[in-house]
Parts: sequence; C-alpha cells; structure tokens
Amino acid sequence: MRLVVGVGDLQVSGDPDDSIVTYSLGSCVGVCIYDPVARVGGLLHYMLPESKISPEKAAAYPYMFADTGIPALFRKAYALGAVKGRITVRAAGGAEILDAAGLFNIGKRNLLELRKILWQNGMMLGHSEIGGTVNRTVAMEISSGEVLLKTSGHGMSRL
Repeated sequence: MRLVVGVGDLQVSGDPDDSIVTYSLGSCVGVCIYDPVARVGGLLHYMLPESKISPEKAAAYPYMFADTGIPALFRKAYALGAVKGRITVRAAGGAEILDAAGLFNIGKRNLLELRKILWQNGMMLGHSEIGGTVNRTVAMEISSGEVLLKTSGHGMSRL
C-alpha cells in the first residue's frame, strides 16, 4: 500500500508491502528512518524548526515542527520494533524556494534543527539531499529501506 505523508504529517510502517511517499519538499524537510533488521521505516514531513513559535499549533499539529515531530517519528518506529542503534537516517529538502534572498532561512534552520536533535541523541544523518532551490519528492520502500528521490528538473535517484 502507498502511504502518503502530507505537509506536517508522518507515517511509520513495518509492512513490507508498504511504501511511504511525501511530495513537494521545499523549505520543509523529509526525514526517513529505517531499521533493516526489524524492517520498520518512517517518514516525517515537517515545516518549521521549533514549536515554541506557536505552542497551540504544536499541541494540535506536533508533526509540523522538527522538535516535536522528529521525536514522535522515532517513538512510533520503536513501537513497531525498531531499535535506535540500527536505525539509519536520511533527509531531503531544506531548500530556499520562496526566500532566495535568505531573509528567513527556513530551510537552513530546519536542517540545523534536524542535525541538533540527532546529535543530542547520539545519531548521525546519513545520505541526504538538502539545501538548494529545488522541490523534492521522497519515497521509501519498507521491504528494503530503499529511498528514492525525485528532484525538480533532475529526475529520480537513490538517496
């Protein structure tokens, strides 16, 4: 089954027949995690780095923010049998689509928050396709953990 992750949402699965996809990552970041032994994977599409800018929104939409969405992604994967020491982390997005002048740096701030959270938890970011000025689509196959990336104007590649 194809599980679609909307903006500010996440999906986690341990079903080898599933694939998880998210579309139109601009300044947003798509975080893919996968445990190859448990064959559990998840994908988060977050919009903003820190929930403190809107605690009310964070309470209603925790996956919208890196600091609340990333921990939730890992917790849901752990609930399906994933183990921290086996999880690989990949990411895409963090572009400056609507802010080419860098006034707000949302994409860059989103990526910094991801790296900070991973570092604080003793994890490293693996393969990534981040920054720039293009939209990206990311899909993960649960059976293999393979992550495919479609970049505007550049076609498909593996992440």
